[in-house]
Amino acid sequence: MQRIGRINMPSYRIIVVEHTESTKTGNFTDIVGTYNPRSKERKLDEGKIKHWLSVGAQPSATVHNMLVSVGILKGKKINVLPAFKAPASPEATQGESQAAPVEPVKEEAPAEAVAPEAGAAAPAVEEAKEETKAEAPAEAKTE
Repeated sequence: MQRIGRINMPSYRIIVVEHTESTKTGNFTDIVGTYNPRSKERKLDEGKIKHWLSVGAQPSATVHNMLVSVGILKGKKINVLPAFKAPASPEATQGESQAAPVEPVKEEAPAEAVAPEAGAAAPAVEEAKEETKAEAPAEAKTE
């Protein structure tokens, strides 16, 4: 099918094209019909279509479905829609996103900050902080 027509007013030519060419190049072998999707009007030359199919031409999936619905070809229609992908369930995405941040936080947290059990542990932490503050300016002066 070769798209022709203005913007937002498509109509299509049903053409025969070599497999190496594109429909947009304009290098087609034969015009075998037209299709207007707005009015659902189809004009197909049945004799030309049967000739090209007998020679070995392969219709696209959309044209195949059109020929089956008109009655030129016999057989089943081809599904031209993309394969269905089930959307991810909200429970699965929430469970994964919550589990990932919780585990690294537990690993990174120091033991004293997580559960201070005795009152003596808190002054020991404060004394260690004071010692590091006192040492830091001395080190900075020596450099």
